[in-house]
Amino acid sequence: MKSRIWTRALVAALMALGSGVALAQEHGRGRNEDNDKDPREYRYSRHDRDEMAAWYRGNRGDLPPGLAKKDRLPPGLERQLRVRGTLLPGLRDQIRPCPKDLLRRLPPPPPDCEHVAIGSRIVLLNRQTFMVLDVFELF
Repeated sequence: MKSRIWTRALVAALMALGSGVALAQEHGRGRNEDNDKDPREYRYSRHDRDEMAAWYRGNRGDLPPGLAKKDRLPPGLERQLRVRGTLLPGLRDQIRPCPKDLLRRLPPPPPDCEHVAIGSRIVLLNRQTFMVLDVFELF
């Protein structure tokens, strides 16, 4: 009888100690939701999309090269530009820097990524793997 009580007490103590150690390890690592996020999960938020649309409405008349309507991609290349796809060499030649005044409205991109303009789209692109994380079409 006494051994059963001691066994239960020992199991309860070990469980309490084990969960305390796990919590301490979790807390000690300094976890940050954004750092643990898979880079493929980064997307433009609703606010970011609203900011890009507002910027486009305000700058329609004086768009930089690469963003004017006449600079649209050919239909074959447009179909290749998709979220979670890899940017093919034909599209890599079309990459233009994102306008600085638009960059000021957007949050900083994740590590190894940047906001770029490809045709009439703003693209969140991983520059090392050329993976397209998100696409926003201006018009």
